[in-house]
Amino acid sequence: MDSPASPARRRVLTASLAALGAAALPGFAAAPAPATRIVLLGTAGGPTPKALRAAPASAVVVGDAVYVVDCGNGVARQLALAGLRLGSLRGVFVTHHHSDHNADYGNLLLLAWAADLRTPVETWGPPPLKRMTRQFLRMNEVDIRTRIADEGRPDPATLIRAHDLRAGGEVMRDERVRVRAAVVEHPPLRPAFAYRFDTADRSVVFSGDTRPSAALIELARGADVLVHEVMYLPALEKLIASEPQAARLRQHLLDSHTSAEQVGQVATAAGVKTLVLNHFVPGGDAALTDEVWRAAVAPHFAGELVIGRDLMTL
Repeated sequence: MDSPASPARRRVLTASLAALGAAALPGFAAAPAPATRIVLLGTAGGPTPKALRAAPASAVVVGDAVYVVDCGNGVARQLALAGLRLGSLRGVFVTHHHSDHNADYGNLLLLAWAADLRTPVETWGPPPLKRMTRQFLRMNEVDIRTRIADEGRPDPATLIRAHDLRAGGEVMRDERVRVRAAVVEHPPLRPAFAYRFDTADRSVVFSGDTRPSAALIELARGADVLVHEVMYLPALEKLIASEPQAARLRQHLLDSHTSAEQVGQVATAAGVKTLVLNHFVPGGDAALTDEVWRAAVAPHFAGELVIGRDLMTL
């Protein structure tokens, strides 16, 4: 839960007071809320389920359209908890093929179809996303054939349009949003992507998993919001203590992710207005309070800093 003095809490209170003032004072026009919303569906990092945070996934909501970034375990339920209709899904963007980011890619599409999805969904991600999509539909052929015949549903293969993404640049553009990608550095997986969404009223960038990346800084240049992964180095030893491959895991984390201090430096270099911490590593340690994360990042970033939480809307 946000602390009483947190930026997210202050935004909610400010909006509420503005609405009350608008109702009480004739002729007073409250500042309109952003038409584009960002919903943090899951904010943990790593593939193992955690009690404190859900698996990585976020949503950009523009009007009645939902665009999902990454599909960690349970993403469809997180959308339901956020009050977002599965049938509103219009796009899915996978940053890379670690299981905490793609475990429920197919399940999200299948469950949206089983709910009320009746319009096409475009999906993008590194190869072999197209092949993964075909294989997932084949794996669920019995359920799909049964529901088509028994419930009169459309063939999901006609609704899901998967694309392999191999390089940065413009990914897609529709009447609501323009999406661009940059190749970031998350060895050994290549390519791995960050995504930028530009709408009529906001610009938001999702880092995906990456170590400090010049390409990400350029993609995020001047953005309203940067949602960035974060790792707290002092807690690494406790995190990996039970791992039989502790030395190798430690090296992977150091080589492939961004420390709290570096996150602040990246956001400063990009000149973003708001930095939202996400994909927390460790994400299951109750001792790492919001104050701990804030203290690690704030000295390196002077803008608005938000400590992400599951189902937080920005």
